[in-house]
Amino acid sequence: MRAWRVHELGEPRDVLKLDEVPDPVAGPGQLLVKVRATALNFPDVLICRGQYQVRPPLPFTPGVELCGEVVALGEGATGWSVGDRVIATPAPPNGGLAEYVTVNANEVIPAPESLDDAQAAGFHIAYQTGWFGLRRRAELAEGETLLVHAAAGGVGSAAIQLGKAAGATVIGVVGGARKAEVAKQLGADLVIDRKQEDVIATVKEFTGGRGVDVVYDPVGGDSFRASTKVIAFEGRIVIVGFASGEIPSAAMNHALVKNYSLLGLHWGLYTHKDPASVRQASLELAALADQGLLDPLVGERLPLAEAPAGLQRLADGDSVGRVVVTMD
Repeated sequence: MRAWRVHELGEPRDVLKLDEVPDPVAGPGQLLVKVRATALNFPDVLICRGQYQVRPPLPFTPGVELCGEVVALGEGATGWSVGDRVIATPAPPNGGLAEYVTVNANEVIPAPESLDDAQAAGFHIAYQTGWFGLRRRAELAEGETLLVHAAAGGVGSAAIQLGKAAGATVIGVVGGARKAEVAKQLGADLVIDRKQEDVIATVKEFTGGRGVDVVYDPVGGDSFRASTKVIAFEGRIVIVGFASGEIPSAAMNHALVKNYSLLGLHWGLYTHKDPASVRQASLELAALADQGLLDPLVGERLPLAEAPAGLQRLADGDSVGRVVVTMD
């Protein structure tokens, strides 16, 4: 089969090589899945650079999220049948940028029928992250105001939809006119182009000086610093990631003076610490998708040959919505 592999660390466009490798075989408790579509995620960028918390031995195949079809079951694998369409999150070193992959049978979930392969490939991580960040960590409530940074990206676009589904007023912050239009189409009540507008002043004007109840921040850097200026009394800032490349330092005296909370979110921990909650969230998210309340934004659908270019656009911040590699 064909698989993109990293033989040395660096930028995705430089280090990904398309190799011919043996087809994998499902081991005990595993499924062999034919990949239909693989969504590209920022962790795929970091793992290519050697900056991710997991550093698999070289060579390895990126791709932490996919939609595929079960084609074989390993010994002891139960609950699934050949032909089932599933969402999987394969672990390095054998990721989803390949034609086939093996995954643990107890770690896959059904692909929602309402979503096509590309949408389903990009559904799990972004929406689970948003679900746990907004519902479990921040306890976002109906009538509250939510600010989402990088609102036109894969994680941000999911947060907008989840915020609206929760009954919140949503402010989306983006960089550029094209992304601003996307955030508006996603349903944001106010969209701020940080390249053209003062985020702090605009948020304060929109909220009558009160600020926002919840901030969802996958960016860090200047975005985090702006968040501390616009967070309301007893507000919650959810730290999802640092796509800007800058991990900011929090002034804890400022959090004390304004009575706000800083909440970290590493969604992957729930898959190990509380897998039952992940399964329950997947059921509730699938129901919202089937009701039309969640509609994953796929900005690009690329053939396998163009995976490195798509991943580099994601790395450079030039993508909108999810970038998905399809195997058609």
